[in-house]
Amino acid sequence: MDYTFHWARMFSGEPAQWMWEGFCTTMQISTISLICAMILGIVICVMRMTPFKPFQWFSLAFTEFFRNTPLLVQIFFWYNASSFVIPKVINDWMNDLYYWFPGPFTLFGHHFVGEWMLFNVELFMGIIALTVYTSAFIAEEIRAGIFSIPKNQLEASRAVGLSFLQGYRYVILPQALRIVIPPLISQALNLIKNSSLVMVLGVTDLMYQATQIESYHAMPFEAFTVALLIYLAISLVVSFCITMYNKHFMIQVMY
Repeated sequence: MDYTFHWARMFSGEPAQWMWEGFCTTMQISTISLICAMILGIVICVMRMTPFKPFQWFSLAFTEFFRNTPLLVQIFFWYNASSFVIPKVINDWMNDLYYWFPGPFTLFGHHFVGEWMLFNVELFMGIIALTVYTSAFIAEEIRAGIFSIPKNQLEASRAVGLSFLQGYRYVILPQALRIVIPPLISQALNLIKNSSLVMVLGVTDLMYQATQIESYHAMPFEAFTVALLIYLAISLVVSFCITMYNKHFMIQVMY
């Protein structure tokens, strides 16, 4: 196969700009989704542990449904259901939101200026899909951490006058979250990799920009190689954080 590589073109001009914008979009999607997934996962987990049966049934149905259906199908579901599930007022509000794109600075000879970028429904639906999908796994990880806490600690918190929710807030969850931080970081890593699927909605993330470079500049191998290395670099940074956490903090909770 006669193919001429153009690595230098990937680090200058339009390809470099597109890859940087894709990286920033990927990190924004991943960060927002992870924060929302952590909050939702904790809520679902606590609902699963409450003695109130409807909460238990809802949380069980939530985790089983979203853990056992493909993420790609969920992305298309949320996107196509947005006009039916989400009120028109909220849809219009989402289409009018802006976020700050970092700048000014120069990268690979291209000058980036700080500017406000428009959010859109596609971006929001991708975030919602990643949030609910990841929160189902996070809820189960936290529940496993709660089960590792001796049951008498919750009973002791009730004995000193704390309510059920106060006992979880001040006694159980702080210990459980500390124990499950390594698997939670692994879920964060999975979320970052899964974020590449939102490109099917037209969200200009790293994967989408790589396909654009393939289409407009005829550099498929270079574009996807750079995208692959960026995802790998993010994964290695997260893995390093896991290793450092285990080395410096997890020794205190070993038995």
